Amino acid sequence: MSTDKTNTIFDRILSGETVSFNDPDYDQLHLQSERAISILVDLNTSRTLDDIRRYLGELTQSDIDSSTTLFTPFSINYGKNLKLGKNIFINQNCQVLDLGGVTIDDDVMIGPRVNLLSETHPIEPESRKALIAKPIHVKAGAWIGAGATILPGVTVGEHAIVAAGAVVSKDVPDRTVVAGVPAKIIKSI
Repeated sequence: MSTDKTNTIFDRILSGETVSFNDPDYDQLHLQSERAISILVDLNTSRTLDDIRRYLGELTQSDIDSSTTLFTPFSINYGKNLKLGKNIFINQNCQVLDLGGVTIDDDVMIGPRVNLLSETHPIEPESRKALIAKPIHVKAGAWIGAGATILPGVTVGEHAIVAAGAVVSKDVPDRTVVAGVPAKIIKSI
């Protein structure tokens, strides 16, 4: 395990480095996932929105504004790279993989069963057992429809709409609606 505190495996992943499953620090990912799982047990059995916000703050190591609402169940693999603005609504069964960073700005609505996946693997079979991460950014006022999937490296523009069931692999311009698999622009707002 590396003793360099300024360049942890999490920093390396966040910077875009491809990290092999054989990396000597890879076990740190599992330890942090266990931390997230432990907090999620409490978050997902909470009876009040205030308790959910408290556990979400513990998970993300940040203050969660009282205007932000999360309906459980919720799933995340790390938590520390999820950044949340104000007046956000996240519906049930949202899945977040945040090792690459996931930023959700103010006034965003996220429908049920949405996947925000900032992580992937190399395409080549010989090197597939590795992790690649690219940040996701959902800008202010965007709406992500039910069952949509946002893939690594995607920015969803301000006031854009991602239609239900869309799979978004490319940036979504401000004030546009995208739909389909793969998602394509269907109109401007």
